[in-house]
Amino acid sequence: MVEQRGDPYVGPHPFGVQDRHRFHGRDRQAHELANHWQANPVTILCGPSGVGKTSLIHAGVLPLLDPDFIDVLPVGSLAHVAGVPAAALGEGHNPHVLAVLASWSPHEPPSGLAGLTIRAFLERRPAGYNRYGDPQLTLVAVDQAEDLLTAPGGEHAAGDDFLHQLGDALETCPDLRVLLTLHEDQLPMLSHRGKPFKQALEYRLTALDADAALAAVDGPLLGTGRTFAAGAARRLVDDLLTVRLDTPDGEETQRLALVEPLHLQVVCSALWAALPAGERVITVEQVSELGDTGRALAGFCDRMIEEAAHEVFHGETDLLRTALRGAFVTGRGRRRPVGLGATETAGLPNTVIRALVDRHILRLEEYPAGGQCLLSHDHLVRALMRGGAGKHADAPPDLAEHRRRAELALREGDFQRAATYAEVALRHCGPNMRRRAEIESLLGDIAYRDDRLAGAVEHHSRAAALLQGVAGADAELAAQLLAIGRIRIRQGHLELALNELEAAARRRPGDPAVQTQLALALWAGGSANGALDLLDEVLGREGDRGEALRARGEILADLGRSEAALRDLGQVGPLSSPSARAAYALALALAGRIAEAMECVPAAEGETSAVVLLRIARVHEAAGRTEEAAVLARRARESRLPLPVHLAAEAGRLGGF
Repeated sequence: MVEQRGDPYVGPHPFGVQDRHRFHGRDRQAHELANHWQANPVTILCGPSGVGKTSLIHAGVLPLLDPDFIDVLPVGSLAHVAGVPAAALGEGHNPHVLAVLASWSPHEPPSGLAGLTIRAFLERRPAGYNRYGDPQLTLVAVDQAEDLLTAPGGEHAAGDDFLHQLGDALETCPDLRVLLTLHEDQLPMLSHRGKPFKQALEYRLTALDADAALAAVDGPLLGTGRTFAAGAARRLVDDLLTVRLDTPDGEETQRLALVEPLHLQVVCSALWAALPAGERVITVEQVSELGDTGRALAGFCDRMIEEAAHEVFHGETDLLRTALRGAFVTGRGRRRPVGLGATETAGLPNTVIRALVDRHILRLEEYPAGGQCLLSHDHLVRALMRGGAGKHADAPPDLAEHRRRAELALREGDFQRAATYAEVALRHCGPNMRRRAEIESLLGDIAYRDDRLAGAVEHHSRAAALLQGVAGADAELAAQLLAIGRIRIRQGHLELALNELEAAARRRPGDPAVQTQLALALWAGGSANGALDLLDEVLGREGDRGEALRARGEILADLGRSEAALRDLGQVGPLSSPSARAAYALALALAGRIAEAMECVPAAEGETSAVVLLRIARVHEAAGRTEEAAVLARRARESRLPLPVHLAAEAGRLGGF
């Protein structure tokens, strides 16, 4: 038997489809979940963070599904769509929907998916049939669906819209089967999101029992040329099932019922790395000496604390470790839960707390709606108290992991933490221009979401400059130019915006997203006929493209052409952006349907867009509320983002200027 050099254990990372030969101990759960997924409209895989939900789907369930009988799409992710700036996508798209559709259709340019609903995406896929001529089931999954329920601020609306679209697709696609992974604390929130989710089958995943843990330890060695001696693998599992606590009265032990999959992988990977080259039989003594559970977990804990300290705590590793010991461990050597503060917890900024949660050192319960924070496992009490004995050799940062953390922080609305992770990735990503451009684009998205428009332009401009030298990157370059153009319009720099958009159009002639935004720039500059002609051209070529229909409908509403505006906006589907809703309400009001207009007009409180405020003002005027209309028109005139020239006069009339 030839020894393989690669580590058969994945360490502190989830299993992927490519790791299915290393995935052991979950056979029963994989088969049960595969059967539930095919048998129920909605199946929810739930469990605590780090229990292995993502690994079970990728390495356990997907390999069991027969593509001759089942149309199974890649697992959907809510993560940031690389290379497609948020500013390039316009107001009408739902970022959660776009991210999942891009996951389900990885070979299609994301710009072609923007504006599609989940139902429209699934309906345009060709119907599949098995070898007997029967329709195939379509299986889709969305990982970490709790992000739909716990998003900050206005992102709640995007999460609700995503679930509404998913429910609509389930009602109209009888062969659709949906699998969602969810943190167990969020189950009650999902059940209130409509009938399909209230009636969903719940499948709970727990940590590994002793036999499953033994399989997860022993199974991956198949084909490596190494084996465990009699009793060695069992000794490792017994160590993981035993928590040793240092108390004022001496050492105490606590027997656990289950093994944490993450801890098993960390310990096994440390044992594998410490084995002498050429060793074929792993003995009980080597498990005790080289795979010592306490030392391996202390080393893991140290590395995670050092990483977090260097990224978000000014490099103060020893200070951070001391603070964690004082806050999260009692004098009796037990875990101490600490109430979660609004900005700080246990005297530490929540950016630090979140960085340690990402690394499975801390755990949040009932987050973000209050709750508490504590060490993620009893094993980590001793690991934390005994850690810090020596410095770890600096290792190159895991770029993929830093990007993932940046994207997660961006989804959570933690822009400072997102920028920190992205900047670390940028510093260490090397000379690859496309990779550097993607991270600059991510930094641009962070700045854009944080309303730092000048910073967003700077990052997207750097990304565009990098892509100039990359062969075959015209689509990515056009997306950066499109983003810059959109931002320039928001800043009121119309001439600069037109320059960027025209450059994008030269790179991607006929691109509907570029042409739609170019039309909006023409409209903002006073060329209504030019804008409508260009949108007519896009729609004549592309059909009922949502973003172009929305843009034309909004312009027609502003021009007072209510019936045409209602026709366009009525075809777009759910109007999620305030701009589209205000235009639709205005068209209804101008058509004399005042009651309907007042029912759907968005709230003006907190609105900053001058165009949206003016549309709301015109609805109020049509309803006879002239004083409210005048106040809103004045707000529109005084907005820091100026009105297009042809609408400024209308605002002046309503506001009494």
